[in-house]
Amino acid sequence: MATVLFFAQAREAAGTGMLTSEGSTIAEVMDDLCSRLGTGFAEVAATSRVWRNGEPAGGDDPVGRTDEVAVLPPVSGG
Repeated sequence: MATVLFFAQAREAAGTGMLTSEGSTIAEVMDDLCSRLGTGFAEVAATSRVWRNGEPAGGDDPVGRTDEVAVLPPVSGG
């Protein structure tokens, strides 16, 4: 199972800073999380970047059980 870390609004929407997922691709992990965590998280996830092991990741990228996936929402500031 991959470890999934949540930051900023994704952490708030998930209600936790970390979960695990059995998805075998980034898309499967995100679908799993959206299904488990509901529409509030899905809305945040839709605009978030996803990284795997410290590198930007796309939906087709494979995810192994020792991988770390991070969900990073856009940051606003001023």
